[in-house]
Amino acid sequence: MAQSETLILPPKKKRPVKKSIRNWVIGIALLAIYIWTFSSIGIDWSRVFSDQTLNNVGRVIPQLFAPDWSVTAEATLLMAETLAMAYTGTLLAAVLAIPFGFFAAKNMIKSKIMNTASKWALDAIRAFPEIMLALIFVAAVGPSAFAGVLAIAIGSIGMLGKLYSEVIESIDMNVVETLEANGANKLQILFYGIIPQVIPEFLSYAIYRYEIDVRSSTILGLVGAGGIGMMIQISTMNRNWDEVGMALIIIIIIVTVIDYLSAYVRKKIV
Repeated sequence: MAQSETLILPPKKKRPVKKSIRNWVIGIALLAIYIWTFSSIGIDWSRVFSDQTLNNVGRVIPQLFAPDWSVTAEATLLMAETLAMAYTGTLLAAVLAIPFGFFAAKNMIKSKIMNTASKWALDAIRAFPEIMLALIFVAAVGPSAFAGVLAIAIGSIGMLGKLYSEVIESIDMNVVETLEANGANKLQILFYGIIPQVIPEFLSYAIYRYEIDVRSSTILGLVGAGGIGMMIQISTMNRNWDEVGMALIIIIIIVTVIDYLSAYVRKKIV
């Protein structure tokens, strides 16, 4: 009779005390943050589950899922305005962000002061949300799609400028050095050594930003910046929830189509 083999497992490693203490501290800190967050925002749970709230939900939600098809043409036209607004703003930002990207790239500009100033400018631009910029431009130029274009253009420069600078910093500098060694001037180096390397990713990031700006444009209309957001605002004020439901259907369809097309185009470019 064969003797049964016993399986000997390796000894279990002891967890370091410092690592256990660190994990406990992180867990307690996260729990404390959650408790502080929910206790400081002052949620009135009795009001959340009150009869009035439940009645409002029971009245609004069914109307949202019963859209008013008679406003389809109007909603589609306003969505087209939203797409045009996002496109114009993104196009302006994609062009204006290029100099910011070059000035913020360490391998292009050797001046540390100029690099730092450019990065601070991009950080400052990103600090302002599009909705705040839209409020400023609506007050400046009036409630119109032009205010939305300006808000999107300024807001997008911060993100695209940062991404452009990272792309420029990652280029193959051997190509640039080879052109310099062969006597190429600055303009030739730019057009033959740098731009061919960065253009595909620049286009990819610009298209990706357009996806984001389309979503942002639907919100900017709520503050008077034009597009389908203004329809949602007016319908909400008049309690026409069936019109809001129709607008939401149009937004979901268009945004989904743009996501798929954008992903396909970016995959072909990069």
